[in-house]
Amino acid sequence: MRALSITSAVVTLLLAAAVGLFMLTPDPLGGEPHALLAIDPAKRPAARRVTAPSPRRAPVQPQQTAEKDPGASTPGPANRPAMPVAAALIASGGEITLPPVPDKDLVEQSRYGPLPKVGADNRRPSDAYARPSVVAARPQQGEPARIALLVNGLGLSQQVTTDAIAKLPAAVTLAFGPYGRNLQGWVRQARGAGHEVMLQIPLEPFDYPDNDPGPQTLLTSLSAEENQKRLLWLLARFTGYTGITNYMGAKFAAAQEAFLPVLEELRARGLIYLDDGTSARSTAGSIARDLGLGFSVARVQIDMDKTSEGIDQALAKLESAALENGFAIGVGTSLPITIQRIVAWAEMLEQKGIVLIPVSAAIQAQHQS
Repeated sequence: MRALSITSAVVTLLLAAAVGLFMLTPDPLGGEPHALLAIDPAKRPAARRVTAPSPRRAPVQPQQTAEKDPGASTPGPANRPAMPVAAALIASGGEITLPPVPDKDLVEQSRYGPLPKVGADNRRPSDAYARPSVVAARPQQGEPARIALLVNGLGLSQQVTTDAIAKLPAAVTLAFGPYGRNLQGWVRQARGAGHEVMLQIPLEPFDYPDNDPGPQTLLTSLSAEENQKRLLWLLARFTGYTGITNYMGAKFAAAQEAFLPVLEELRARGLIYLDDGTSARSTAGSIARDLGLGFSVARVQIDMDKTSEGIDQALAKLESAALENGFAIGVGTSLPITIQRIVAWAEMLEQKGIVLIPVSAAIQAQHQS
């Protein structure tokens, strides 16, 4: 009986000590509210497998690291000169790889940022940054017709930009707007997948400001000096592009006096210009001819009707134009449905006797004709 009492007393003391120790121990969560959640294994997200990028289809998550000064003289891949066409062909499969950008000899440092320029050896960004074409832009008798295709509006949506870079044929040229984040990272990834790139600049539409293309839009109401400042700001958003295409701009493109200094600047910097073809009153063609600027205008806007049927019909129209004239240029926006239809359409081109070429090649051929 006495032994039982002693045992009971010991147990009581041990319990009291344990309670005291718990009360004196700090809360590891510091008193913050918290909850425990049970995770259903069936709903757990699948682990992402990371693989090494291939030259043609690199993973396209934008880099978040700080960009290096494009004009810096530090050694490395970014400062290598553009390789000749023959060296750009990969031995296995004949695929094309594009050199890293920027080429330091084609960069002018300014208060706006890095600007494109013609190199000391007269190399132009429109040539150095172009995707080499394995076929001549203009076909000979009996050769397949050529189509050049530009998809614009990239750099704002991560998912859309990812899909465009990864899914579209490498010969499709991609145009990035000036307002996205980490544009240089996107451009490097696009070129890593084989796409040449262009810069899309905002120009004044007739219904401005009700329809506003965005900050730094070139306006007919501004002085040539102010538009020049805005243009330089736009041109400095990233490097590695072959030329410029318009975002909106029917009013500005129709005003020859306002448009002339802009196209003069592009020519002086070794760039090309592609008019998206949405404005019948554009003066770009006549100005470009007078200046000797590499220029062309898109024949077909492939997603004015933003339905699958409408896009397919526009692509068929683009095919007809190419078969009739030897080559044709089309422009589309980076809508998911547009990317989807282009991918499906491109798979059938070879059996239709049509090949894709980059926009730069089509413009060069037209400029030289």
